[in-house]
Amino acid sequence: MDYSFTTIGALIGMAVAIFLIIKKVQPAYSLILGALIGGVIGSGNLILTVDTLVSGAQSMISSVLRIMTSGILAGTLIKTGAAEKIAEVIVQKLGEKRALIAVAAATMVICAVGVFVDISVITVAPIALAIGKKAGYNKASLLLAMIGGGKAGNIISPNPNTIAVSEAFQVDLTSLMIKNIIPAVCALIVTVIIATILSKKAGTMVSDQDLEKHADNKKLPTFIQAFAGPLTVIILLALRPIFSIVIDPLIALPLGGLVCATACGSLVQF
Repeated sequence: MDYSFTTIGALIGMAVAIFLIIKKVQPAYSLILGALIGGVIGSGNLILTVDTLVSGAQSMISSVLRIMTSGILAGTLIKTGAAEKIAEVIVQKLGEKRALIAVAAATMVICAVGVFVDISVITVAPIALAIGKKAGYNKASLLLAMIGGGKAGNIISPNPNTIAVSEAFQVDLTSLMIKNIIPAVCALIVTVIIATILSKKAGTMVSDQDLEKHADNKKLPTFIQAFAGPLTVIILLALRPIFSIVIDPLIALPLGGLVCATACGSLVQF
């Protein structure tokens, strides 16, 4: 059946959804109500609008399932301390002289293995503050390095955005992630340049109180244990372009989380 919705209906539906989200209505309900109102206005047919909503939701289910499984890996990396250990090792290897590069690169890698940007910043923050105080960097430059590095890693990672693009355009997820490495590296370089310029300006410096506030003496896994999960995912996803063996992210991502939990001795909490 051929049918169409008017542009004005789509715009009104978007406006309603945005307004409701701003008013702190749950995003899912806001989007559904916006789509319903926009569809009815745009087509004048309630039955057609509901059928379109249902068929649209059905087409997105495969993406939603893959997005949910990416949360298994991300959650495991955070809860086991693996993400923090990876960041700590990167910062230690690059040293104080390259503090901003280290902070940006650490956040980038944490995001690249599947952790969301906001959680990555929270994870790297204690390490960034400690090294920033020693190197004499202001908070603004450190924050920019973390956010910019996180966004750079987000370009490559098997996150909801990348998975959704892969599904929508029928592109292999592994190939898409590999092709995104170049823009991610460019984003990292620009982030470091801007953060370095910002560090030379006057700003709030890291204090001893900041370090005490973020102090955490929990025992972290070794780097090999921490990286076991992400490495498993990388290997499984790389089988498709290298050997034409297809391992779906729906399997690879939770399996990476399982390997991470096992390696870090947290299998009971999986």
